[in-house]
Amino acid sequence: MRTPRFDILGQAISDASRTRMLCELMEGRAYTNKELASAAGITPQTATAHLRMLQDAGLVLAEKSGRCVYHRLASPEVAQALEQLAAIAPADSLYRNQQRKAGELATVRSCYDHLAGPLAVALTKAFLTRGMLVEDNGGYRAVTSDLWHRIGVTLPDRAGRQPFVRPCLDWTERQPHVAGPLGRQILNHGMDLGWLQRHAHKRGLLLTAPGRTAYDQILDFRPAEMASG
Repeated sequence: MRTPRFDILGQAISDASRTRMLCELMEGRAYTNKELASAAGITPQTATAHLRMLQDAGLVLAEKSGRCVYHRLASPEVAQALEQLAAIAPADSLYRNQQRKAGELATVRSCYDHLAGPLAVALTKAFLTRGMLVEDNGGYRAVTSDLWHRIGVTLPDRAGRQPFVRPCLDWTERQPHVAGPLGRQILNHGMDLGWLQRHAHKRGLLLTAPGRTAYDQILDFRPAEMASG
């Protein structure tokens, strides 16, 4: 039996600049070397060396498109592991304050392939309150409801090898939001219908007026009030 090389992963994430680039990639999009360098506050040359280490550790993949090389997280499993680490890791207060001022830790944001932040936490609470989700052995189980279809979720006919929905501890809210295929469907549906939009120049998502109305009508909660509880 092979011993997991935690030391390689530990070395890869032991530098603050590399962890900041990983946090940027947690949004689920691919970024260029220059964009990641800007996010980490380092030069593109330094970013190149850091990204090479992250690639060697199996955390990041590089893909060429035309003249540009884009970097993204290597897999959903990598994103899931980083989410859990982020939830227990000490926060860089200066970096977090800078992000909040820039609107980067937005009320609505994506965490790889699902929603995160206050909106995601509020949605999860609404699912539990309305019996659409039930807690089951430390996880979640989706219960048949007409409301799922209205927010773009199609429940599977049978259980698969991977859970259809799982709780994910939101690293800024310190409360769970939904992840897994169910979370991915909610995000994709919201983007397709224009309920959610990406900011042009900063991290995070925008909850549009139609989106606020839709979530309020379907789940009977006020998205505008979610940040204050």
